Amino acid sequence: MKRYVTILTAAALLVPAACTEDDNGPPPRSASACPRELDAALGAWAGAGFSGSVAVATGERFDCLAAYGSADDATATSNKPETVFDIGSVTKAFTAAAVYHLLDDRRLALDDRAGALLPDLRGPVREATVRQLLLHTSGLHGTHANDSEPLSREAAIARIDELDLAGKPGERYLYSNAGYTLLALIIDKVSGTNYRDYMVSHILPLPGGGRAGGFWSGQPAAPGPRAVGYMEGGGTGARGDFAGPYWAFEGNGGLAMTMKDLATWTHALFTGKVVSAGSAAAIAKPGRDLGEGRGEAPGWVAFDASRFGVPFLATAGGGGDIGHNAVVVWLPGQRRTIAMASNKPKLSAERLLETIGPALAKGEPLPTPSARAGGGDLASAAGTYKLGTGGSFQVAVRADHLTATPTGTDAVAALFPPPADVSTEDLRHHENQVRELLAGKTKEGRKEVEALESDIGPLDSVSVAGTVVADGELRTYVTITTGGRPILGWYALDEAGGVGAAELPTDAPSLDLVPSGGGSYRPDRPVPVTIAFAGRRMTLTGPAGAVTAERTG
Repeated sequence: MKRYVTILTAAALLVPAACTEDDNGPPPRSASACPRELDAALGAWAGAGFSGSVAVATGERFDCLAAYGSADDATATSNKPETVFDIGSVTKAFTAAAVYHLLDDRRLALDDRAGALLPDLRGPVREATVRQLLLHTSGLHGTHANDSEPLSREAAIARIDELDLAGKPGERYLYSNAGYTLLALIIDKVSGTNYRDYMVSHILPLPGGGRAGGFWSGQPAAPGPRAVGYMEGGGTGARGDFAGPYWAFEGNGGLAMTMKDLATWTHALFTGKVVSAGSAAAIAKPGRDLGEGRGEAPGWVAFDASRFGVPFLATAGGGGDIGHNAVVVWLPGQRRTIAMASNKPKLSAERLLETIGPALAKGEPLPTPSARAGGGDLASAAGTYKLGTGGSFQVAVRADHLTATPTGTDAVAALFPPPADVSTEDLRHHENQVRELLAGKTKEGRKEVEALESDIGPLDSVSVAGTVVADGELRTYVTITTGGRPILGWYALDEAGGVGAAELPTDAPSLDLVPSGGGSYRPDRPVPVTIAFAGRRMTLTGPAGAVTAERTG
């Protein structure tokens, strides 16, 4: 389960051009209880690829409850406001609330050490405090297990015991799934009941009755119709039938609910109806500066007014094996909540919020996708184009647009130029980290190689296929050869080389291109590149200049 802490950066506020819904899916449909202008704008984004649910509330009154796109392509079922989504790492906000609930009951203190609360813990992280675990400063990094791995409570403690620290507790910030599973283990021990029962009894109940969902896998399950998740590689995500045990992701992910319930719970949390007023204020207060106007708060990231014009808190999750993305924002000055979830990768909930969030916060009309230019001789542009540096592009016609797929690190870099705050050195460093990981040169790398070989067979070779920036993280694509068979995947690592997210197998990165007039094309999403075709040449122009590829054959 991954939480994006780089959401809502200025570079992401680009408005993508309109694009068609996934080729094999049904056309966008909506179920909306929103003002007409807001529904029209959100509907336009559904036409640009958003499939999911939106809830906007001021105080306890909902300004908008809406859903768009397909919950299940196979059955032609539409998303509805009552559709349930996995919320991934947004679960950490609930786990943090559970810790503060125990603090209110004086069953633990923020400066208690993990080993004192959990005597079975023997590894170096036993010296980390509850506060450090909440703020991702315990020294733990990466994860202790894959989400789909059955893992008992005892096995989870043993795995976490084995993890090395990337520094002394309190020294540095490193986002850690294992740290929040350790918090869940502490809740499990200190509360006198098990983690799930404590969440259901004390954290998930909503003011006025009802409960904020439940769990995606196992019991108690989130009630209601579920959205099928669709992966970047084209397949569908996990349906929630994993039999457990669930300690691979307990505490760091696993909750599921409607966006109405997520928004209602968020309002209840920050207004002192889940934990005490003092604990709610403490949760909202950043405890670790992250730079660029951001601070880590327990289970949340606090942002200054530079993004939305007003301060806010946010948390987001996705990147697992379910295919959902969720994000929720709390605007304390307005007592306003925005919750969004998506089940298709074309336009994720987080990326949609990046674009429309500032207008929502200011009460201004939402930006809408820019109209594409008509025409464009698509067939004449189709073909294979080769760079002088060795890479190539396969350009194919897809309905009313082109799709370009790069092969080679140079081609990937040309089609997906990094944003201004990511240097070439950053890309190369990340690629070297991935090489070391898959060569088994680190402790986590040896575990990853062992897991891969048990799944796909001995690794004959590993080659880097390029790095892109997607959803606020670096993703290095690799081709792994086993038994003479190549398998493409990608890895996103943290600063210490821990695995933050991965997908294997996956499709090659590709970019849909829509006509912009005069033989030029632009991406259908925020990528700073334009492409022109003239004769046998394909010219790509990005922030670093232009490169030209020649048609082959």
